[in-house]
Amino acid sequence: MRLAYDPSHYRDNTNLKETIDAVARLGYEWVELSPRKDFIWFYEYPKVDKQLIKDLKRYCSDAGVRISSVLPVQQWSSPNEQERQAAVRNWKRCIEITSDLGVDLMNSEFAGDKSRPVESEAAFVKSMEELMPIFEREGIKLNLQSHPNDFIELNTEAIRMIRAFDKDWIKLVYSVAHAFFYDDGIGDVAQHLDEAGDLLAHVLIADTLNHKAAFGLRYIINPPNANVTIHQHLNPGEGEINFEALYRKLREMKFDGIVTNSVFAYPDKPEWSNELTLKSIKEGLYI
Repeated sequence: MRLAYDPSHYRDNTNLKETIDAVARLGYEWVELSPRKDFIWFYEYPKVDKQLIKDLKRYCSDAGVRISSVLPVQQWSSPNEQERQAAVRNWKRCIEITSDLGVDLMNSEFAGDKSRPVESEAAFVKSMEELMPIFEREGIKLNLQSHPNDFIELNTEAIRMIRAFDKDWIKLVYSVAHAFFYDDGIGDVAQHLDEAGDLLAHVLIADTLNHKAAFGLRYIINPPNANVTIHQHLNPGEGEINFEALYRKLREMKFDGIVTNSVFAYPDKPEWSNELTLKSIKEGLYI
């Protein structure tokens, strides 16, 4: 099992070297390279050259940290063809960067427009048809997660979409913080992992509250029924995820993929947050 850290707590106030050093200081051997302005940012073309790749490799070597995966988020499922083409162009560069870093895994989200799911699915399949030969040529695997407000939000639909490609190098990311979106407010984490079965390759650890609770009034939005999507990435124990059931199921499955600390809520006190979350993961998974 690879225990990794998503350094989103550090993306706005530290440079790449400081971020990698912080990951090592927090006690991790692996880092999930999530979006950041000085490397690969959401929906944008990567701002990366050969020197920056060389520097990042040196930072990691000096700190004793390895990159578990590179995480770009692009609108590759957009029903807008111009936007989709731009996303595919950005993805090609992201794959090239990942290869140059010597990393063999990327993870991402489905994206798209949940109000236009059929058109978004068609756009996603078209993008994947263009990108799959490049992934295979570079020897890079891909893990995908459904995300709140994506054209796929349900866990079962994400699994079906991945199975549709029938590639042994395309697997599932399970984000615990999205559990109440995965089954429309039930949050049955053990059932979700059972559904995933052999596709489960990556688990993101963070807590959240059930946005469907209190007769839909857990979060009061004005005007009512506004088109917004709310969730959190909290320390385990601060929300309503059943972590006992989650960890028990992962142990039963003998899960041996990537487990990532994916708490984003405390950039003002990341060390404190990590202490709580890392303790939860280690105790829950008997690491």
